[in-house]
Amino acid sequence: MFAISDYYILGFTWELYLLLTMRIMVVSLCLLLAFIIGRWGGYSRKLWLHALPLWILATGIILIVPLRPESLSTQVTAVVVATMAFYLLIPNLLTVVTFASLYLNIGFLVSAVLFAEISPMLTLRIALLLIMANVVGFCALLRLESLQRKQFALLHEERDQNHQLLKEIAHRKSLETQLRMVAELDALTGLNNRGHFMKLAKALLQRSRLEQVPFSVFMIDVDHFKSINDTWGHTHGDWVLTKIADVCAQALRPEDVIGRFGGEEFVVALPDTSPDDAQIVAERLKKKVAELPLKEEMSGLSLSVTIGIAVTYPAEDDLESLITRADQMLYTGKRNGRNRVVMCSKGMEEG
Repeated sequence: MFAISDYYILGFTWELYLLLTMRIMVVSLCLLLAFIIGRWGGYSRKLWLHALPLWILATGIILIVPLRPESLSTQVTAVVVATMAFYLLIPNLLTVVTFASLYLNIGFLVSAVLFAEISPMLTLRIALLLIMANVVGFCALLRLESLQRKQFALLHEERDQNHQLLKEIAHRKSLETQLRMVAELDALTGLNNRGHFMKLAKALLQRSRLEQVPFSVFMIDVDHFKSINDTWGHTHGDWVLTKIADVCAQALRPEDVIGRFGGEEFVVALPDTSPDDAQIVAERLKKKVAELPLKEEMSGLSLSVTIGIAVTYPAEDDLESLITRADQMLYTGKRNGRNRVVMCSKGMEEG
């Protein structure tokens, strides 16, 4: 832009070409430095890299005075504009910008006194103008940095609050999960408790009715469980229950539902399971329980379970009736010697 005023004052002369060359060199060097610094990286930790282009630009402006002293008034405007640009366009580097601006202003004033031969009064006027430009620019940048620091502090505080909120949400979700587990699972075996089993099994029974498929229920009782507690203590009895629960859960399909019905009794709901299939599954469960490895001190114990089975077809029974029939078959098996599977299908008992 200042080349326009250079041409107006100098025309196509050697001095104009010299000024244009100097201006082009200064701008090119600044752009080259910006490119190199950008490719280099890590310049945010090297303040001198930020200062270097400012000092080169300031030097270029100062050198115009000895090259063209007669255009001092135009150069004063250029210095004021450059000073304000330093402060307003380069935030967060108040120290770097201040030293670069002082270098520009002092260097320009000294060059003006030496090469333009200005009077002391004009020197004072230029000095006051430059001082005012520096004060305004310094205060503006200082206020901007203060606002940015406050904004950063608020942002940091907001991030901390969001982090605390996320932790609180995660903690609450964890508590909800724990509460749900307490409400739905048996504390000893980890199976569904009685209430949650009934809820899941009713949903399965309803679906079986809609799909017109058979539905089976097992009642499983650990044989002679009281004698296990009396002989080896409740700790060993609890261990036996957890092992049997694990065996039963692993032997079932993903869609089957098992729960602890109470004490040493377990209940299983098997959707889409015919009487023959239910018999096979129950025999497999009984066999796996009998094969369970026991603790060394319980080597004389032979684990076994009695299983009562009730099978219903669509629209024949509700869940409570099915469980009652399976429970009756369970006690039939216990009366007949335990360690057996007893089935009730369509009201008929089989041993």
